[in-house]
Amino acid sequence: MNIIEATEQDAAAIHLVMIAAFREYEKALPPSSALDETILSIHNQLLNGEQALLVLENSQPIGVVRYSLHSNVLSFFRLSVLPEKRGQGIASLLLKELETIAIKAAVPFLQCKVRVSVPKNIALYQSLGYTIKEEQMSRGIPIVLMEKPLFPNIT
Repeated sequence: MNIIEATEQDAAAIHLVMIAAFREYEKALPPSSALDETILSIHNQLLNGEQALLVLENSQPIGVVRYSLHSNVLSFFRLSVLPEKRGQGIASLLLKELETIAIKAAVPFLQCKVRVSVPKNIALYQSLGYTIKEEQMSRGIPIVLMEKPLFPNIT
């Protein structure tokens, strides 16, 4: 397995992994907005400053995370692992790489938003040092903003 910094040329691979990973939420109310994204919308977002990491296994995409780097926070979203590849540490590998990117950029926090209705995802992030910073509503959906400080004594 190797992780690469994705470009707009990788939009189809990103879309493939993301749709496969988020398909389990198509019956959620409302369904995940990830399912509304297209190859073109991802391509355009990457051209407009969004970034992504892609995990490849034998040159095939198996995991992805998209993110935006700001002066004080790296916000990530759409963390996706192919269903048949889950449980192999791929999400943790992607999150560790995001930490490395943030530390190199002297960005003190990583953040993500998670649906309250998906406690297994909240538990995953908590096991990796994230805490719930606040509860919010997004599109009528209860979510939590989760955050991980990357430098000692920062809260």
